[in-house]
Amino acid sequence: MITIEKPSMKPCEDEATADATPHASSLIQSLRDIGYSCETALADVIDNSITAGARRIEILSQVDGGDPALAVLDDGMGMTLAELIEAMRPGSRNPLAERAGHDLGRFGLGLKSASFSQCKRLTVASRRDGVFVGATWDLDEVAATNRWEVRLHSEPGSIPWADRLGKNGTLVVWRSLDRLSGGLDNQPRKRAEYLNRAIASAERHIRLVFHRFMMEDRPGLAISLNGRDLEPIDPFGTRFPSHQEDRPDRLELGNGVVEFQCFTLPHHKSISRADWEDLGGPEGHLRTQGFYVYRGRRLIIAGSWLGLARQTELTKLCRIRVDIPNTMDADWKIDVKKASAQLPPAVRERMRLLVERLTQTSKRTYRGRGQKLVNTEYMPVWQRVQKDGAIVYSPDPTHPVFADFSARLPAELQADFASLIGLIGSTVPIAALHSDFAGCPEEIVADQADAEAIRQMAEAMVPRLVAQGTDRDRIPDILRQVEPFQSAWAVAQPLIDEIIERETGHV
Repeated sequence: MITIEKPSMKPCEDEATADATPHASSLIQSLRDIGYSCETALADVIDNSITAGARRIEILSQVDGGDPALAVLDDGMGMTLAELIEAMRPGSRNPLAERAGHDLGRFGLGLKSASFSQCKRLTVASRRDGVFVGATWDLDEVAATNRWEVRLHSEPGSIPWADRLGKNGTLVVWRSLDRLSGGLDNQPRKRAEYLNRAIASAERHIRLVFHRFMMEDRPGLAISLNGRDLEPIDPFGTRFPSHQEDRPDRLELGNGVVEFQCFTLPHHKSISRADWEDLGGPEGHLRTQGFYVYRGRRLIIAGSWLGLARQTELTKLCRIRVDIPNTMDADWKIDVKKASAQLPPAVRERMRLLVERLTQTSKRTYRGRGQKLVNTEYMPVWQRVQKDGAIVYSPDPTHPVFADFSARLPAELQADFASLIGLIGSTVPIAALHSDFAGCPEEIVADQADAEAIRQMAEAMVPRLVAQGTDRDRIPDILRQVEPFQSAWAVAQPLIDEIIERETGHV
């Protein structure tokens, strides 16, 4: 055992003093309730590995058996015994102390508070230049002795996964997983299922929080889960050619420089469904729009307008990357978990302007597809009209397919046909469409037209375009933008070519 020394107390000349050192058993229990989840706790441990220069980090779990365990193993610089003891000390660093730019720590509490939030026994083993050191906090022992003491290990012994430590590196092991086990210690099978779900949920969080370390460095940081390499999740979709990005912007303040860059995700129709769902995650794109705040390239806030805008369907493609240095922690009120922050007044106005510009870009990404519907060259079946401050969608009775059919009807039926077209427009299920688009727009598709309906539409539109003097080579390009031709082009193209040849009188 080694005792973590109490702070020294020096008497003052003009007043008496008393020892107010916190009771170990009480304070160390309080550290368990800062509010970590499994995913934020694991991320905090990984922060230490990255700060130590690790290039490979392994998350290891053993959920079956009587003593389940979870661990993080890295190939960083490792620690000496003195450094390990200091790392095990709660509050080992003053949050006001200057840190290196790459240091992801803050309060000197992360390793301990994150671990205690999930387990009662924390073991840290490390090697530097092949020399092994190890130490364990056991909260049951602390509760019994009320002493700030950690147990030291001179050999790996029975520490899980300690045999996988390299010449340099660190292993953090959680055992006695009372919090992480969900109170199911007496039900081993259910406990294992609960632990597996918690670890699976943490996987996406880790892929997102550390994606820039995994993507931007060459070679990138490698993180694996039980031997399976994790792929980074880039919330800005930069690997897709159809994404949009603005030039970076920066704001110089007294404690550092804040950097901004605006992104617009690709429309869901331009990427695969699997990629679209991976970008949106379990909460979907509506909930993940907004600011993505990074501290030292480590994600702190993932998707929030921070009170500067509302989450809407038309702005759900908006993302703004905000980079802050660790010198601005107090300004942004970074919490112990490094999972939340507050917008400083000095940057609020700049960010408000960015929001206004980016949301307009996102809206154009959606409305740009709608604007084609009101372009007369494309002769839309549905017209989009602004009327009394509202937007009205209705079938266009002058469209060739309607006009030609009406002309073939007896005179007494033409008025009835016009009324029928108007009835269809007045019964558009607006509420249902709004609900579906708000929840799952990528699942809404138009009904497929059959070959005869496509021929009827082409027979009405091609002669009209020819009569308007449209170049014959341009007619297929125009019609390919219009439904139902767009969705069934393989069927529509030969029909359109046949009608063009007939109407123009030459090949």
